[in-house]
Amino acid sequence: MPNLVYKVGHNYLRLQEVRQTSNVDLLFLGSSHAYRGFDTRIFSASNYKAFNLGSSSQTPIQTLILIDRYLKKLNPKLVVFEVNPMVFASDGVESGLDLIVNDNNDLHSLKMVFNQKNIKLHNTYLYTLVNGIFNDTVYVKNKAYKKGGYVAKLKPAYFNGEEQDKTLITFNENQIKSFETILRRLNKNCINYILVQAPVTSLKYNSYSNIKAFNSLMASYGDYYNYNEVLNLNDTIDFYDSHHLNQTGVNIFNKAFINFLDNNFQDLKE
Repeated sequence: MPNLVYKVGHNYLRLQEVRQTSNVDLLFLGSSHAYRGFDTRIFSASNYKAFNLGSSSQTPIQTLILIDRYLKKLNPKLVVFEVNPMVFASDGVESGLDLIVNDNNDLHSLKMVFNQKNIKLHNTYLYTLVNGIFNDTVYVKNKAYKKGGYVAKLKPAYFNGEEQDKTLITFNENQIKSFETILRRLNKNCINYILVQAPVTSLKYNSYSNIKAFNSLMASYGDYYNYNEVLNLNDTIDFYDSHHLNQTGVNIFNKAFINFLDNNFQDLKE
């Protein structure tokens, strides 16, 4: 049925694990660029206790719900908020569906469904409630999911170098409002945060016609680090599509980011 989307996936495993996790050094937030970009295994090897709460197409609307549910328990020393230009243009329906299906639903979920007024969200929310009453057994097998919320690319894959159409970054007012609310929540709870744009291919990055305006906006909200302008990655070797790193690229990105943390946030490991 086109107006009912019910797919249990790796986010179910992540949201089961997060309930058993507390007091982390690093909390990663954001879309697939977060959960496919920050490998918690690499951070663990460098003695950082990290949890990746990213999810598919996660927009600030869904990020706000997640921090309202889990921020207090996770109690991070530092939040790393991955900010990708396209999530600020999104209506948030895809991520909303993912959250409804894979997490416990509460008043936050109901408010999101009511405010977004999308038939897929309404149908899936109602179906999930009924399904939870009559069938609460869920089986998920996902070898790509790794402890701490990271999702690995199991087989080597490489971007084919296809040219990208020019894109004008637009801003959904509701996403900006939710984004600003998230930052206020973090400040209210005395939790430090940094904004990070994870690497995409140079072809993708250069396709954004107003990327300078986006970078300027993000910098106005706090410490902002754009790794597209820090690292010199190879489009066809370090990515598996136009905007996602493969494991080779993740290794390079994470090593550079850990060096940054070691030099600027020495107290995280204390």
